[in-house]
Amino acid sequence: MADPNRSQRQESAPVGDANYDDAWAKDLRVQFEQLLRTRRLNDLAQRSSRSRTGSPAPPDGPSSSSAAHARVHHPASRPSSAASHHPHAHRSGSSSNLPPSYSSLRNLPKIPSPPQDSASLKFRNLLISLSLTPIKYENPGLLDEALSVIPLAQIHGEAEEESQLLQAQAESMGDGRRPKWGYQDCMIRALLRWFKRSFFTWVNNPACPVCASPTIAQGMTPPTPDEAARGAAQVELYRCSSSDCGTYERFPRYSDVWALLQTRRGRCGEWANCFSMLCRAVDARVRWVWNSEDHVWTEVYSAHQKRWIHVDACEEAWDNPRLYAEGWNKKMAYCIAFSLDGATDVTRRYVRHPSNHGRDRTKCPEEVILYIADEIRRIRRENMSKEERRRLIKEDEREERELRGYVAQAIAEQVTNMLPGATSPTVANSPGSPSDDTKLPAGRQSGSTEWVQARGENGPENIRDDH
Repeated sequence: MADPNRSQRQESAPVGDANYDDAWAKDLRVQFEQLLRTRRLNDLAQRSSRSRTGSPAPPDGPSSSSAAHARVHHPASRPSSAASHHPHAHRSGSSSNLPPSYSSLRNLPKIPSPPQDSASLKFRNLLISLSLTPIKYENPGLLDEALSVIPLAQIHGEAEEESQLLQAQAESMGDGRRPKWGYQDCMIRALLRWFKRSFFTWVNNPACPVCASPTIAQGMTPPTPDEAARGAAQVELYRCSSSDCGTYERFPRYSDVWALLQTRRGRCGEWANCFSMLCRAVDARVRWVWNSEDHVWTEVYSAHQKRWIHVDACEEAWDNPRLYAEGWNKKMAYCIAFSLDGATDVTRRYVRHPSNHGRDRTKCPEEVILYIADEIRRIRRENMSKEERRRLIKEDEREERELRGYVAQAIAEQVTNMLPGATSPTVANSPGSPSDDTKLPAGRQSGSTEWVQARGENGPENIRDDH
């Protein structure tokens, strides 16, 4: 069926470098509603035409005959001429009572449901186990040890300098705006730079401890009792490539932050674990984010912006959640954030277009994911005061609105692309877009080129610069 508003959309669609303000957003909403209305009417018309031939005959009896008599002898009961000439008018009585299609029920709110099948129970046990990771950061002795390795004077000095610069930039605008980041945010940014550039080391293949020659991977080997005691569930074994040496080198994958503060080396798991601990040591609220496709990173809560900020110590990335899907070209199914306060499914923050960058979420039904997150929240918050729980509930609601906003933003982009002659708005120009969307994603920078290519994380165009 032809769309009567096609020409109107062509005139109102933004083109070129037009500003995408509130008026543009309202016009886009109106066009979107009209588009959905038109498609719905087309569906109803097709369904009506199919149902005319298969509609059951009206039941026999006095009531049906009297109703038919009333339709014949009472003009008021006849359909109006406008309705009779409407292209979507229903000509059979049964077609007007058709039940809604099952597809229309897909958007009903999901009710948290406990896991029933073995796969769901297994996934629940995994998430419950992972949720214990940030609890380890509350060890007072560990916090003291972490503070002892941080150059606090340097971190505070850099944070103060950046905070004053941001304050001056905000005041120079003359409109009373707040600085982009608060002092605590600047503290974490300074900590991130120091951690990446001076403190922690990335390990591809460890160097030979005897002659410092490159080593060759030999596979996995069981951990020693000492390695297991420090959280090394697996140990990689390497052999020196020099024929005159041949020394073996072990690389335990420690999960104990105390051990990581001593070794100061590892890959993304060690980096995220140690950096999250150091953020906690400077009194930041942290999340340890687990990704089902073998990556982990950190989120830090910004009291200044009242939202959780993406931080990846491996990449020195700050507030750039589109990095993985659109920068590394990484397809992801689950991104679950764990903190001292509970667990949250934050996949929508990192996968903005599931059709392009998402994987099938087959671990368990979505209702079970909600149930598991609620269960972990109840466990973490059961001993909190009512005021603290109320504050966290409001924070959860605010974050849910943020995550839904990313979905709405993606839909708006797709609808805009459907409009004839319209250009897709850049995210930076969209009204209300968060600051993270202004960053340009890039292929993965940490790890060797061969390792990154094997993981398929070298960007959409498979181009990556060595460093």
